[in-house]
Amino acid sequence: MATFDDLLEEAGSFGRCQRRIFALLCLLSIPYSGVYVGTVFQSFTPDHWCRDSAVVERRQACGWSLADSRRLTVPLVNVSGVLQQSSCEQYEVDWNTTTLSCDTQELNLSEVPLTTCKDGWEYQYEGRKSFVTEFNLVCSDGWFVDMYQSTLNLGFLVSSFAFGFFADRFGRKISFLVSNILNAISGIALAVAPNYISILVLRCIFGFGVKGGWMSSYVLLTEIVGVEYRQTVGILYQMFFSVGVLILPLLAYFITDWRWLQVVITAPFIFFLSYYWFIPESPRWLISQNKSAKALKITEAMAKENKRKLKNSGTLTDEEGGSSSASLLDLFRTPNMRKHTFILMFNWFTSAVVYQGLIMRVGITGGNIYIDFLIAGLVEFPAAFLILLTIERIGRRIPFASANIVAGVSCLITAFIPDSMFWFKTVLACIGRLGITMTFEMVVFVNTELYPTYVRNLGVSVCSTLCDIGGMVAPFLLYRLAAIWLELPLIIFGVVALVAGGLVLLLPETRGVPLPETIDDIEFPDRKTEDVVENQQMKTLLKSDLTNNKETTTV
Repeated sequence: MATFDDLLEEAGSFGRCQRRIFALLCLLSIPYSGVYVGTVFQSFTPDHWCRDSAVVERRQACGWSLADSRRLTVPLVNVSGVLQQSSCEQYEVDWNTTTLSCDTQELNLSEVPLTTCKDGWEYQYEGRKSFVTEFNLVCSDGWFVDMYQSTLNLGFLVSSFAFGFFADRFGRKISFLVSNILNAISGIALAVAPNYISILVLRCIFGFGVKGGWMSSYVLLTEIVGVEYRQTVGILYQMFFSVGVLILPLLAYFITDWRWLQVVITAPFIFFLSYYWFIPESPRWLISQNKSAKALKITEAMAKENKRKLKNSGTLTDEEGGSSSASLLDLFRTPNMRKHTFILMFNWFTSAVVYQGLIMRVGITGGNIYIDFLIAGLVEFPAAFLILLTIERIGRRIPFASANIVAGVSCLITAFIPDSMFWFKTVLACIGRLGITMTFEMVVFVNTELYPTYVRNLGVSVCSTLCDIGGMVAPFLLYRLAAIWLELPLIIFGVVALVAGGLVLLLPETRGVPLPETIDDIEFPDRKTEDVVENQQMKTLLKSDLTNNKETTTV
């Protein structure tokens, strides 16, 4: 009986059919970036100050500038040793009962008591309408902005478990279809949501669907290509996320209303519904469900599109059908398994916190948000090529650890560079972004190589949930700490990245090492290596004996 890998080699490991499916599914990663980091533009918070209706009326009547009216409303406060106009306090003066002439230059308000904003806020609009300005989510309500991104990651977290089960139970293709229906409905509903509570609920549902579709398509893609192509295909699939990162600021520049930007981000998911007729179900999944006839039919269609013909069309078998049942305790029961699990969980967490934090930081640094976002996005592209260049030459551990350390050192140095050295600071921040992008892309396949076959999927699922938890924490770390000191989040990011890099050095190297099949292979790796060497020696001896026998027969 033939396995699917046997037939896939005959049908073509990465032929025309797989390339077509790869191209179609890579398009899915592009709008995913808008969902994941679009908050930089949708939650953009412009310069703002307390509104006073009486002052606004006098400003219009007297022809004052914004600076003149702000002087009557907004006190100066000390922020990190620099006097700045307050965003959340105003002078406690009732201008309706006070004579207010058009000449305001001689008014001395330094002794007037202060109070919090009572009549809303005014905004220094820069051509962009965000939900922050629409719902006045500033000052004491600023944490609602953090919730916007955190609820998305909450949806990601639930989806990791729910769609993982759904895809294994009902198939990759139907999971992809269901996720895109959810995306289309919740994404459009989010664009017309009437209040902020409904926005948070819909944002969570949107994240639930988007993560499910991304996971289903990633698994499907890796299951229909040959083993030798899985790593490259997986990395390039993630790289298309960076393409979306480059497109996003261009879209945001021309679409200045956050609701219309949400519609544009959602629109591709409506188009992806058509994939149902262009993408097959995973033959591997069909075999695992004892549907070998359907799997064989799909494999024959793939071979035909690849202009190949199957020689072996017998009964297909599930090469992992007799594996042991996985248990969550298996990830923690033995020393090496426990070490791998904790280190990988911390790296998933760090990758999400630092990556999201650096992206969202672009929106609060005060520069040109479009140009800064575009420049930072450009540095993500070398990440995939550096990974592909190093992992087979150097290995996994050193590039993985180095990427973390580079990101950490860059963040720490950037925090202490003065703003006057703008370009040097920008270059270092971009290097940090490159390092954490490499880390994010590497942790996926390193995770798969450090667990035995029967708990591999469970190990990746459990560890990657820390990515979503990190995504929930990142907005609060960034925005709340930046309110204390703008560079404080960078110090936190730098420290956790350095710790993550140091921990990676405690992991074993997996380049050239066969994938572990049992927990004993993890706990006693030398035994596994010795077995491999012995097998190779046996094969060499057997080949030598056959050669000698052949020579003897000839004589």
